[in-house]
Amino acid sequence: MVLLNEKIKASELLLTGLNGEKLGIVSREEALALAKENKADLICDSLMSSPPPCRLVARGMAKQQASQQKREEKLKEQPLKVKELRLGIDIEQHDYDTKLRQAANLLASGNSVLLSVRLSGKEGPRAKELLERLCADLAASGRKQTGIQVSGKQAAVEVRPNFD
Repeated sequence: MVLLNEKIKASELLLTGLNGEKLGIVSREEALALAKENKADLICDSLMSSPPPCRLVARGMAKQQASQQKREEKLKEQPLKVKELRLGIDIEQHDYDTKLRQAANLLASGNSVLLSVRLSGKEGPRAKELLERLCADLAASGRKQTGIQVSGKQAAVEVRPNFD
């Protein structure tokens, strides 16, 4: 929870200015006067230290930052979505590059990617090679979650983003 302006009860504050400059330890009244003078809000970051660290933030930005932080936390709590990209066994280089770019973008946005190749006949080894090549090209963006599974009419592998 963030304390704003008059809700801060500490008598002395460790103050940081609008541009991040350290203003040192000042009294609560002096800090509130500075906030009013600069048309800013006084925000207390933590009550666990003495004197509590506070900062001046442009008026209205405090609530906006708090709501943005809540939104980001909600996004992090959501489970990973698995997006599927289907490829053909005889994919041309341009199409391969497009699928590679799509997979990298999905991984960068935090989604898992299920790469699947449709099979007909005895194309299992070729499909496995294609998926291995894709996984190697995506190594910077993600890593294999499962091994390459060849079953029935498709070969598939799930790739997870690197940053989790």
